[in-house]
Amino acid sequence: MRSEEIIKLNTIAKKVRKNILLMTAEAGGGHYMSSFSSVEILVSIFFTELRFDVRNPDNPDRDRFVLSKGHAAPALYAVMAEAGYFPVDELKTLRKCGSRLQGHPVMHRLPGLDTSSGSLGQGISTAVGIALSGKMDKRKYRVFVLLGDGECQEGIVWEAAMSAAHFKLDNLIAIIDKNNLQISGPTEKVMSLGDMKAKWEAFGWSVFYVKGHDIPDLLATYKKIKTVKNKPIALIADTIKGCGVPFIENNLKYHTASLNEEELKKALDCVM
Repeated sequence: MRSEEIIKLNTIAKKVRKNILLMTAEAGGGHYMSSFSSVEILVSIFFTELRFDVRNPDNPDRDRFVLSKGHAAPALYAVMAEAGYFPVDELKTLRKCGSRLQGHPVMHRLPGLDTSSGSLGQGISTAVGIALSGKMDKRKYRVFVLLGDGECQEGIVWEAAMSAAHFKLDNLIAIIDKNNLQISGPTEKVMSLGDMKAKWEAFGWSVFYVKGHDIPDLLATYKKIKTVKNKPIALIADTIKGCGVPFIENNLKYHTASLNEEELKKALDCVM
């Protein structure tokens, strides 16, 4: 693993955080806390793992990405802009009437989106279908899906998990953004998830822990999972809600509240 690659990816992550702040400020609010917890995960996937061509976003052999925690759309949009899917300036249109960048991803509006999402729990079911289709069509693509930990309280997640193991979908990688918070409080108090690793393993998945804000650890884990055969893969990523801006980290006051001018300046100083 080259230090130049790590520096490059961390630099992109800083740009992404900055743009998340600017675009949600322009929109008058948005899920920047949930977006911040997934920044390094998304940057590392899009810039090291996904096989795609922005000039041919519908290539049937491309790797797929599904944002099951659709409220973190600002992070996905910011990463896609950095990857060249559309101009960075377009991020300013987030949630505006007629914009391609809605509050949750809408696939028919923006090239490069593999599904619409927003209703929690459904994204992983879609990802299972895409992965199964790839197997049936004998294509070599992989499907990455990002879930929130609170989302894993949904029963549909575990039906999808059972299906993925039954069909031996080793082309499916689920990443659980375990930031330990949801809109109504700490995840463990709202509805305890217990031993997440044991749960996913009991459903027939190969499971790995990863430090969700540590680029080298993410890249090393992606390398490990390529040896897994005949099982879907789950990465449990330890993250911090609002990571990168100390005064909003783990502070549910800022779940979607718009930042005032002083707070925005302070937040931007943290991520520059």
